[in-house]
Amino acid sequence: MPERLASFRGAVRCERAGHAPGLTLRGHTTETESPAEPASFAFSGVAPADLPETLEDALVEHLEGQQYRIADRTRTWIITASAVHLHREIAPAFYRAIPPRRPPWAKRAFLRTVLALAASRLGLALLRAARR
Repeated sequence: MPERLASFRGAVRCERAGHAPGLTLRGHTTETESPAEPASFAFSGVAPADLPETLEDALVEHLEGQQYRIADRTRTWIITASAVHLHREIAPAFYRAIPPRRPPWAKRAFLRTVLALAASRLGLALLRAARR
């Protein structure tokens, strides 16, 4: 029984390499897997020769052992890979959950002063002199 590992929505880029990982699929996951987010799926094996540059609505399934199936709307490909890696981009969800901390007022005042000085020739000269 195949095990679904990832499903992509829309266009999925297929990136081939002569070194590990040999094939990487990049696209956005479907809404059924977490929120729809950028993801990449890397295979340590060699990409099938007839795999196109882009796929539509791709699905990755683990068949058995080191066999994996990549399917899009019209075709399927079998790839042998000793290892696979799924990377999900979670930064947007992380930064939504943890709001940024406002810098202390002394640091804000210092940075504003330095940027104001850097905006003029005289200010740049003063900054260079202060650095020495």
